[in-house]
Amino acid sequence: MTGGRSTGVLPRLTAGVRLAVTTFTVLPMRPAPVDRSTATVAMAIAPVLGLGLGAGLGLALLALSSVGLPALVAAAVVTGLAAASTRGLHLDGLADTVDALGSHRPPAGALEIMRRPDIGPFGVVALVVTLLTQAGVLAAVAADRDWPPALATVATAVAAGRLAVTWACRHGVPAARPDGLGAMVAGTQGRSTVVAGTLLVLAVATFAVPGRPWQGPLAVLAALLVWLVLTRHLVRRFGGITGDVLGAGVEITTTLGYLGMVTGG
Repeated sequence: MTGGRSTGVLPRLTAGVRLAVTTFTVLPMRPAPVDRSTATVAMAIAPVLGLGLGAGLGLALLALSSVGLPALVAAAVVTGLAAASTRGLHLDGLADTVDALGSHRPPAGALEIMRRPDIGPFGVVALVVTLLTQAGVLAAVAADRDWPPALATVATAVAAGRLAVTWACRHGVPAARPDGLGAMVAGTQGRSTVVAGTLLVLAVATFAVPGRPWQGPLAVLAALLVWLVLTRHLVRRFGGITGDVLGAGVEITTTLGYLGMVTGG
């Protein structure tokens, strides 16, 4: 990352979009100058990027199911695609965060654990549970083969995971370290941006469950509420947010959103 400041509205927006794309996907783009200004744009548009990525994953799930693959196999493939689409960074953040929490060490020691490249037993369990849950939910979605609700379900859950990042970067939430992604994005999101992103995801969520337009939005709000409570705990535990914490938020909120939309179906 560089500390240079982007000048001008259009260059700042362009740099912010490039930063969002390279942070949340594996799509190759020319590196952008990174500062608080571009980070603000990137974290603000994260839910929009999530909707696009989720729609693509939903199409892949339905396409694989329509050619005769068993629902569970199609779900497993798409779960792998979802992980590969972000280079596994969010899953790595989840594992590191859970390992740090499980260590019961003081903030400095916990943050040091999060810096390590290895994954401990707590992290492994978190990854297994998360991936199995996501694959199980996607299998249920694929088995229904109802295109519009299926697309809305996957797009909503993936977007909700990115919306969790926007919420975690709202004003008043500190960074745990003076450097790194957390320091760059912490406190960059104002109330209007958070509300706009939330309303966008809730609007798409109304199409996720046929006959129950309330269930999708309720699932998103419940997942976000859990994440907000957990964020408060993580801030107390680590002293603020980090890039790993944001990755954990993506996976936790996505998974809870999925569960909320298929429950009772």
